[in-house]
Amino acid sequence: MDLRTLKKQESKRKISKGYMWALFCAVFWGIWYLPGTVVWVLNPFDQMQATIAKTGGDGTALVITAVLITAFNALTVMVALMIWNGVLGKYGELVRTLKEFHPCSKWFFLASIFGGPMAILGSFIAMGFIGGAFAAVAGLLYPVVGSILAYYWYGEKISKRAAIGIGVIIIGGVTIFGGGLLSDLSSGNVQWIGYLGGLMAAAGWGIEGAIAGKGLDISEPDAGLTLRFLGENIIWWIIIVPLLALFGYPMYSFALQVFEPMTLLVLIFAGITFGFCYVCWYKSFPLIGVGRGQGIGNLYGLCSIIFIFLFFGNAPQWTILVGGTLCVIGSFVMFTEDASALETLRGE
Repeated sequence: MDLRTLKKQESKRKISKGYMWALFCAVFWGIWYLPGTVVWVLNPFDQMQATIAKTGGDGTALVITAVLITAFNALTVMVALMIWNGVLGKYGELVRTLKEFHPCSKWFFLASIFGGPMAILGSFIAMGFIGGAFAAVAGLLYPVVGSILAYYWYGEKISKRAAIGIGVIIIGGVTIFGGGLLSDLSSGNVQWIGYLGGLMAAAGWGIEGAIAGKGLDISEPDAGLTLRFLGENIIWWIIIVPLLALFGYPMYSFALQVFEPMTLLVLIFAGITFGFCYVCWYKSFPLIGVGRGQGIGNLYGLCSIIFIFLFFGNAPQWTILVGGTLCVIGSFVMFTEDASALETLRGE
C-alpha cells in the first residue's frame, strides 16, 4: 500500500469521525431544549419573572430572568466539563492552554462573548417570548454566518455544493422568521424581542464557531472548550449579574433559591446535555471544518422539534416546520459533499 492510499484512508477516517461528532452534537443540542423550556416554569425563575414584571414590565422581566437562567446554564456546563476533563486526565493540557493566551486561549475567551451573552442568552430569550420550537429552529441560520466568516477570515473552502446548502438554509431562515412575523402582524401581537433573540442565537453561534476554529488550530478541543465556558462564567458572575444587582434587580436573592430539588435537577440536565453538545461541536471543527461542522450540527433543529413534540405534545406552526425542513435539507446538501473536497479544508 503506497503513501497516497494511506493518506486517503486516513482522510476518510478523519472525515467520518468529524461527521460522527457533528451528529452527536445535533442530538445533545436537540435534547437541551427540553430543560431549557421547562426551567421557565420552575421556582425561582417563575417567581422572579412575576416580581420584576410588577415594576419593570413583562418584557424586562423576561430578559432579566433569561440572564440568570443563562448564567446558571453556563455554571452547570462548566461543572460538567471539569468532570469530563478530569476523567480524560486533561487538567495539565487545560493549564497549558490557559497560559498560552496570545496565540491560543484569547480566541476561546473571545468566543465566550459571542457564545454566551449573545447566542445562548438570545436562545433563552426566544424560548421565553415565543417558545422552545421557535428558539431551536431560529438558530438554524448560524452555519451561514460561520461558513462565510471562516471563508473570509482564514480561507476555509466553500465548495459549490456547500454554497448551495447555505443558500437553502437561508431560504429556510427567511421562511421561519418571515412566516412567524406575518402571522403575528395579522394578530397585532408581535414579540419583537423574541425574534431578536432568535437572530442573536443565529449570529452569535456562527461568530463563535469561526473564532473557535481559529483557536482550535493550535489547541486540544476539550481544553479549549472549557476555557470558553470559563470566560462565559466570568462574564455572567463577575460582570453582568453584579451589575444588574447594583441596578436594583433581585439577582442574588433568587439565585440562592435554585437549590430546590426539581430546579437543580433540570439545571444539571441542561448542563450535561449542552456541555456534551459543545464537546462534540468543537471536536468536529478541526476534522471537517467550521462550515460543515455547523451545517451537520444544524440537524439539532429537527431533533429538538421531535423531542419537544414527544415530551410536551407541542406541534410547531407550519412556517417553523417548513423553514426547519429547508434548513435540514440544506444541511444534507453539505453533508453529502464528496469526501475528496474535504481532504484540504482551507484554500492555498
